[in-house]
Amino acid sequence: MSTQPAPAPLLIACALGIEQFALRAGDHGGAGGPVTVLRTGMGPAAAERSVTRMLAHPALRDAAVLATGFCAGLAPGMHPGDLVVAEETRDPRGTTACVGTELLVKELGRAVPGRTVHTGPLTGSDHVVRGHERSDLRATGAIAVDMESAATLLSAVRAGERPVAAVRVVVDAPEHELVRIGTVRGGISAFRVLRSVLPAFFEWHRSLLLPRR
Repeated sequence: MSTQPAPAPLLIACALGIEQFALRAGDHGGAGGPVTVLRTGMGPAAAERSVTRMLAHPALRDAAVLATGFCAGLAPGMHPGDLVVAEETRDPRGTTACVGTELLVKELGRAVPGRTVHTGPLTGSDHVVRGHERSDLRATGAIAVDMESAATLLSAVRAGERPVAAVRVVVDAPEHELVRIGTVRGGISAFRVLRSVLPAFFEWHRSLLLPRR
């Protein structure tokens, strides 16, 4: 009698306590394998340290990695609560291609119906982006920016070959700049969206576990 291999784990990385709280408050039913929600702390250096340390654990050595949380939208017409599915993440150290973008877009449409989902490059920054910096980054072709996704995914693939992805919720956009997350309507809207995305993440993870043909 053959034994089925244990399903590969999923590591979901976010930076802020409010992001981790939203993810833990979401529906955890239907996961295709063990799920760890990691709070990395703010900034690329913290994300790199935390993700590298977690993936050194034998139980997470082969984990798929998904970076999530809030972001700043760069494109005109974006609104708080919109979703960004990265086709790739970028920072000065390099570009990391994401896996399963189309599936994530489809599943997010089911998980959070009525929300706009944007796809394109997600760029990294080591600080909160405001004013003219937003238009400068938009000119590079990026559609959104955050401080941790690029470092998270780059650290993940450097630790070993694995599927990676990044999904972010817009909390700050060109026409809707926010000063403090969670104190205005846009922040609350983004929190509610983030709390609802886990089923899409689990479907993405399950698709990776299917036999390849």
